[in-house]
Amino acid sequence: MLEYEQDSTFSTLAQIHDRELHEECGVFGVFGVQNAANLTYYGLHSLQHRGQEGCGIVACNDGVFSNVKGEGLVTEIFNEKNLSSLEGSASIGHVRYSTAGGGGIKNVQPFVFRHHTGNFALAHNGNLVNSRELSNYLEDRGSIFQSTSDSEILAHLIKKEKDEAAKLYNIIEALNMIEGAFAFLILTENKLYAARDKYGLRPLSIGRLNGGYVVSSETCALDIVGAEFVRDVEPGEVVVFDRNGMTSTDYSKFKHHYLCAMEFVYFSRPDSDLERCNVHSFRKESGKLLFEEAPADADIVIGVPDSSLSAAIGYAEASGIPYEQGLVKNKYVGRTFIQPSQDMREKGVKMKLSAVRSIVKDKRVVLIDDSLVRGTTSRRIVAMLRETGAKEIHVRIASPPITHPCFYGVDTSTFDELMSARKSVEQVRQAIGADTLAFLSQEALYKSGCRKELCLACFSGNYPTALYQSIDEANKEGKF
Repeated sequence: MLEYEQDSTFSTLAQIHDRELHEECGVFGVFGVQNAANLTYYGLHSLQHRGQEGCGIVACNDGVFSNVKGEGLVTEIFNEKNLSSLEGSASIGHVRYSTAGGGGIKNVQPFVFRHHTGNFALAHNGNLVNSRELSNYLEDRGSIFQSTSDSEILAHLIKKEKDEAAKLYNIIEALNMIEGAFAFLILTENKLYAARDKYGLRPLSIGRLNGGYVVSSETCALDIVGAEFVRDVEPGEVVVFDRNGMTSTDYSKFKHHYLCAMEFVYFSRPDSDLERCNVHSFRKESGKLLFEEAPADADIVIGVPDSSLSAAIGYAEASGIPYEQGLVKNKYVGRTFIQPSQDMREKGVKMKLSAVRSIVKDKRVVLIDDSLVRGTTSRRIVAMLRETGAKEIHVRIASPPITHPCFYGVDTSTFDELMSARKSVEQVRQAIGADTLAFLSQEALYKSGCRKELCLACFSGNYPTALYQSIDEANKEGKF
């Protein structure tokens, strides 16, 4: 196995802000297309917003696996030389933001497993809620884990047999032992398996390209490589790609479409379609509904770049208040920015966001943001707008208050760090210094996407799965 590791300096801006919520992870796979690793590189680049801590690609050529991975961005890890080492018409890739298990090169995926019955590679987006129970179960039976990521658990659960027909059965048996949110890609010597959790918490889409297939966390990556969208992997389904095409098997008859609402609100790119709903359209509609629920008397509407802009446009259209670009994002402040002094750290938001004085001065401003987690960034942006001369600042959040931790792979911290968990809307308003503050209702999220089901656990505390570990217990351990 060829493994390329690269150290990189993590940005202090990630500690300051980096949009408060960290993305989950992203997976991308190709089967039956020449130069699969090159396509995977472009796919991962399109999914970079889902994870910036590490990335990797595994390719398979005539049963031989090769692997390149490292800590850093896709463009930092991969180059023409190491991409040329990844030969074959089948490949899987992964971009990572660490949640459960922590960071480090040992946790960068995809993982490659070598066994006399056949080698395979695995990549995972999501979080398993019964990982502790399963890891203890496996360790008691002799398994040794090479990482602290719960993604490795599935590999140990899959029984190892040479019989190809038995492999699918063994994967299904293993999938029925895990609980939580996941989109798994498993690459063997002659097949690619794609599986999605039975609750539908994580997205996974299939595309067709040059006689082969592409699988991706988001459809924006399918578009980049020129693949034609076929369909989504359904909850509780395993899709198998091999030389004969694509086949499907349900590993569970229990099926729901509890897609994480934050995929629409914040995580996914606006040009992606999630379960046939465009993300930009969802956000724009949520902005319109936000005006219906919380109108404001103001001169201009501005959004916090980038994920809030669609909602801001919707709010402006519904209200008739002009939409303006009152905040500008500095796209050149990257994750490898040299760690600043304490004085510069206090100016962290200004390094990433700038207010346009000529736009906001002496104006009554409606400030649209997609979410409010810890409140630090909102407070600094409000202060920045006041310094720039804004007369009034009416903050509108295009999602409900985040009151509960997430157990499914989203980086929301302890209750004490979730501002809305301990404070009323009025108390939050006072804390961030806005003239008025309002949040979108939970009902409006369903309306925005014409959906009957969504995971709203971080807003409501109603978790779609069993948790295995109590919220209080997890909170004491500092895991959430």
